[in-house]
Amino acid sequence: MDHVADSTNPPTIRTLGELRASDHVERDVRDEIRHNLLDALRTGDDPWPGVVGFDDTVIPQLERALIAGHDVVMLGERGQGKTRLLRTLVGLLDEWTPVIDGSELDEHPYSPILPESVRRADELGDDLPVAWRHRSDRYREKLATPDTSVADLVGDIDPMKVAAGRTLGDPETIHFGLIPRSHRGIIAINELPDLAERIQVSMLNVMEERDVQVRGYSLRLPLDVLVTASANPEDYTNRGRIITPLKDRFGAEIRTHYPLDLDDEIDVVEQEADLVASVPTHLIETLARFTRYAREHPSIDQRSGVSARFSIAAAETVAAAALHRAAVTGEELAVARPVDLQSVIEVLRGKIEFESGEEGRELEILDYLLRKSVADVVRAHLGGLDMRPLVTALEAGTPILTGDRVPAVDVLGALGDDESVLTVLDEVAARLDADDDAERASALELALEGLFLARRIGKDADEHGRTSYSVERDDELETDGA
Repeated sequence: MDHVADSTNPPTIRTLGELRASDHVERDVRDEIRHNLLDALRTGDDPWPGVVGFDDTVIPQLERALIAGHDVVMLGERGQGKTRLLRTLVGLLDEWTPVIDGSELDEHPYSPILPESVRRADELGDDLPVAWRHRSDRYREKLATPDTSVADLVGDIDPMKVAAGRTLGDPETIHFGLIPRSHRGIIAINELPDLAERIQVSMLNVMEERDVQVRGYSLRLPLDVLVTASANPEDYTNRGRIITPLKDRFGAEIRTHYPLDLDDEIDVVEQEADLVASVPTHLIETLARFTRYAREHPSIDQRSGVSARFSIAAAETVAAAALHRAAVTGEELAVARPVDLQSVIEVLRGKIEFESGEEGRELEILDYLLRKSVADVVRAHLGGLDMRPLVTALEAGTPILTGDRVPAVDVLGALGDDESVLTVLDEVAARLDADDDAERASALELALEGLFLARRIGKDADEHGRTSYSVERDDELETDGA
């Protein structure tokens, strides 16, 4: 909820009488969300900050569901932004809302529902104290786990209240669970199928009748809560399922998806990745393409999906490799280079599930997909560029050495002072928006890798992590083998 953390000061109204005199109008949470969403749509404001790739698919469905006042369950594979999307709902609540000061369920001063709050309202009248809650305090999340209990979600008898002298039949002995405590707000239950079926049953009355049943007696509470949930369709068979009566009580079931466009995939990485070093855009694009290829490859289990967290973690890993090199070599600027991409395969292969029968080929498959992604980026950004002077220079001179312990200045220095070669480097740097030496070395590496993948130069790696580009090609490293 970072996007709603900043706020104005709360109103100064402190009693029920002052609230009535201010002409405040009470609205239930669904009407509140509907009103604020429609206002945002009319004024052209973005109600979904930070949500990428759903503009023409998921967002319109969700907006219609909210306007209709429906509880919502989001279905989709892991890493599709379901929870991120649900968290943005809090931005559709009023910034400040009045509550009865000291109320356990944050009841509206006009509509007390707990016996104690009703008594206080009757006794104090217009002097009933009023407090104000920010919208960020009106959103609650619960990660469903197999050990979640009815008490966690709905409530249970509080033995401390019974020990204080109250009888078991007294509604005030109830310790309320998370759903009643979300009264006048939003609750999101993540991974809903992980809830045991008997726990899901306990939610039926809360969602349909809006009442709470605890330990043999029913306390009628007109709860005002928007119930949302997320689920991975694969979990229906792996770990559990959403029982049919509960599915029926959700007014809207919305399917999410991975980014449909490459640009959206890149935007997600740039928005979410916490990078400790500079990662040029062409490397972010390479990782985005790599992730998309992994989602299509038949050897990778598509039922479990390839999460957006994979490409985000990959970018962070590449940045870490660049910072590591800068620390070891004493470089002032830490900028990622194509040589750092190999660390993604080595570190993150466990984040992808492979089909049975592919044991032992995981690294081979991922290496092939990564090379394919690099080739695509080279074609997209360096296509049509005359690289012959660079090839000729390699043929006539010494190989260009790079690696995770080779500084950028050494990579560039291997080119020498041939004017035609430096002209090619300038053109490559211009196309990739590379300004300083560290970025130019990254751009040069991409060009060299492209020449290798096009079989115009050779490439050799040694046991010390160094890679040498020369005119002598090692056919075993070509891209046709996977």
